[in-house]
Amino acid sequence: MNGKITGVSLGQGEPELITVKALKTLQAADVIFCPATLRGKEERESKAARILEALGINTAKIRFFLVPMSTDRTAVNKVYDEICKEMAECAGAGQKVSLTAEGDACFYSSAHYIFEKLQRLGILVKMIAGVPAFIAAGASVGLHIVKQRERMLVIPGDVSAEELESALNRGYTVVIMKVPLGEEIVRSYMAHHPEEHYFYFEQVGTAAEYITSVYAEILKHPFTYFSILVIQAAKRHKNITE
Repeated sequence: MNGKITGVSLGQGEPELITVKALKTLQAADVIFCPATLRGKEERESKAARILEALGINTAKIRFFLVPMSTDRTAVNKVYDEICKEMAECAGAGQKVSLTAEGDACFYSSAHYIFEKLQRLGILVKMIAGVPAFIAAGASVGLHIVKQRERMLVIPGDVSAEELESALNRGYTVVIMKVPLGEEIVRSYMAHHPEEHYFYFEQVGTAAEYITSVYAEILKHPFTYFSILVIQAAKRHKNITE
């Protein structure tokens, strides 16, 4: 195989937060694979492609692949198998191949399933790091997420009440990604614990950005898929002021 395959992390969505290394790799790529979903029956939606366009990347190099929005892993794996085959063929022909991933390719990334499949086929994949969404979110409002010896727990949405209680009682900062996946538990916890400090982020760095730390506003706001909730224990803030 004369070509090479690189997993390129795009960051959380704000084009200017991409790394210089990632940008140079995309500019040099012969073909760039971008995930997309269908909005409605025919309209294709790709956040990754919008980032590439904003960066001035030649869109003629982009190859879209539709990712089924389903919990049925059979359908998703079929798509991933097809993409692996295409990418391997491109690299085998000597092309420089990039696969984009929002956020960081190694942090709760669907793209990593493709990388793992390629590696099982004996194909070397190089990874380029990106800015995870919760890091970009904290920076956008100057939030010191954790400091010194503090602990942090990152949860991918499906949180339990016991998990929240345990972590926050121990003074952990909790980061919940894709908040709607655990919406009922989160809203119930918030209703019973107004003393904690809550920071809600949605589509950070995009035109649809919404950020608030106002307790009442978070409670009434409809949670969206690309959302993050940072919860800091009240005891943490008490210790800061003592």
